[in-house]
Amino acid sequence: MTDPSGYGKVSDQVLASLIEIVGDKNVLSGDDRENYARDETAELEPALPEVVVRPEDAASVARIMKLASDKLIPVTPRGGGTGISGGAVPIYGGIVLSLERMNRILEIDRDNFVATVEAGVILSNLYQAVEEQGLYYPLYPGETSSSIGGNVATNAGGMRAVKYGVTRHFVLGLEAVLPNGDVLETGGKFVKCSTGYELTQLITGSEGTLAVITKILLRLIPPPGKREVLFIPFNSLEDAIGSVPDILKGGTLPVGLEFMEQDIIKLVEQYTGREIPLHDHRAFLMIIVEADSEEEILRIANHLGEVCLGHGAVDVFMPGSERAKRNLLELREKFYSTVCHFGTPAIVDAVVPRSRIAEFIARAKEIAHRYQIPLITYGHAGDGNVHLHPMSYGTKHSEARINELLVKIFEASVACGGTISGEHGLGLVKKKYLPIAADKAKLALMKRIKQAFDPNNIMNPGKVIDLGQP
Repeated sequence: MTDPSGYGKVSDQVLASLIEIVGDKNVLSGDDRENYARDETAELEPALPEVVVRPEDAASVARIMKLASDKLIPVTPRGGGTGISGGAVPIYGGIVLSLERMNRILEIDRDNFVATVEAGVILSNLYQAVEEQGLYYPLYPGETSSSIGGNVATNAGGMRAVKYGVTRHFVLGLEAVLPNGDVLETGGKFVKCSTGYELTQLITGSEGTLAVITKILLRLIPPPGKREVLFIPFNSLEDAIGSVPDILKGGTLPVGLEFMEQDIIKLVEQYTGREIPLHDHRAFLMIIVEADSEEEILRIANHLGEVCLGHGAVDVFMPGSERAKRNLLELREKFYSTVCHFGTPAIVDAVVPRSRIAEFIARAKEIAHRYQIPLITYGHAGDGNVHLHPMSYGTKHSEARINELLVKIFEASVACGGTISGEHGLGLVKKKYLPIAADKAKLALMKRIKQAFDPNNIMNPGKVIDLGQP
């Protein structure tokens, strides 16, 4: 039995087979499916799956994928559902393959600095487990309820990427199930490999369109000694961004280097009811640094303060307590929730060379001004990842205008030497913009890779690359 799209439907026979694989209580076909119909993408219509299946091991995932392949049923892998590009929304119905039960931390190898975890492990649980062993997983995408599998699938970044990079820099190996049910193991507890094609990194960041990630080997590091947060106001964004190259040349790489403008500061204060220090200025840098001792932290902080003052900073604020540091960081983490609350249907997470952030933002604002749509801006100055939010309230006319605006903004990011997504992925909502960043040869190669992994196009179809239905 098929529907007009060409995909098979979840028949009673298929449902019985799924129950046989994972048990009746782990096959959801009633009202509880609604919890799996969307992720956290703002204003995206939910799409109800025909069934939600919750396996507990890779062998079960393999059997589910073999069944789906035989019956041509689309499968949407799902982790914590915290994505904001529509990557976990089952737009063709079919099966949502939730990895929430595959949440075991299998090993923390202190000798090799490696954690082996299942894909459904929640980030906050990983932090706690490795810290109890005297180790450290430094990546911080900003949502600790996200799953590790989802972080790997989207190559998540975050505020600590300046020093530590993004998720792929900490993925040593994977266990993944291919669409036909074959189980693939890549990489291992080693840091160098020149043996064939690098499949670990190909699957990392593929947003569930090539395989179902079931297990991950993560690189760990020794924990930092001390941490400090600097909050530095400027009279202009150009002055703030102008200080970034000298900050990064200073010999000690910050963990995080964030920029923001006054408009998002005012909104987050209004949203949270909490005040941010020095909030009356036009632009700000938030710099996070680590060191082994209090003396070294102070030396680094003083040096960075002098660099910023030399570029026109108005002041240098350092929180006086751990609670004050946490307060600043928590307010930064609420930026996305804030703009969603005040009515934005879109987020741009373009990335450009660091030296061109101010130029790109000026171009984007000029474009937005022509469309008479306010633009909220902030982002990761240390790696060039710029977040832009067109502020609108969802009329059909404004949706069309916002789409035109986004095309122009993405064209500007590419013209500045960047690309259209730095950390959130393309998923469903940004895939239509991919031709702006990828020429025909690159798109054709991506499609051939997709076809090689997933010839029946059942693996998270409609995301990243369009092949057409089977």
